[in-house]
Parts: sequence; structure tokens; C-alpha cells
Amino acid sequence: MLEMTREQFEELVAEALDRIPPELTRLMDNVAVFVEDEPPADDPELLGLYEGTPLTDRGEWYAGVLPDRITVYRGPTLRMCASREEVVAETEVTVVHEIAHHFGIDDARLHALGYG
Repeated sequence: MLEMTREQFEELVAEALDRIPPELTRLMDNVAVFVEDEPPADDPELLGLYEGTPLTDRGEWYAGVLPDRITVYRGPTLRMCASREEVVAETEVTVVHEIAHHFGIDDARLHALGYG
């Protein structure tokens, strides 16, 4: 398994977020991004997870709720990648994938766009 500290991985996630076009990040609303070491035990290969209400599903009722949560998992990403460059690329794909869910884009469309 490739070695990378949590701090180094968090930096890669931050860099991936920085590469999101500003016109999209300005539209993101009430969402927080976290890094965890491992995903839930029932899905050990999960690279990222979006939990919340997509922007496309929010209505007048949406107020006073906790932020949506995007989690990127370090362990499975490092286990599947053979080099730092692969981790950088996979982290970027994962971040884009989960942000897309925040915008209401489903897995089928993401797979078609190459963000499986």
C-alpha cells in the first residue's frame, strides 16, 4: 500500500477542491468536505460519499439544516493506487464525483462523463 500521511492526503483533497471552477464553487451551498481514514465497514472500497440534499431537490422548506457532507476516504484510495500521481488523479475524480452529487447529478450520468 502506498504511504501518505493524513495531512498529505488532506492537502490533495484541498488542491482538488481548488481546481473546481470558481463559477461552480460559488454555487455550492451549505456543504462541508471531510477526510476520513476508512469508509463504513459495509462498503470497504468506497472512495467518497455525499450525504445531504442536492441543490436540485431543495425548496422553500430548506432552511436551518446541517450542512451537506462530502467525505473522501484515504485508506481505499491509497490501497488502489500505485503512485502519488495516481492518488492525485483518483482524489480529483472522487472530489468532482461527490460535488456533482451536491449539484444533483446521478451516478449514471457521472459514469457517462468518465467520473465513475
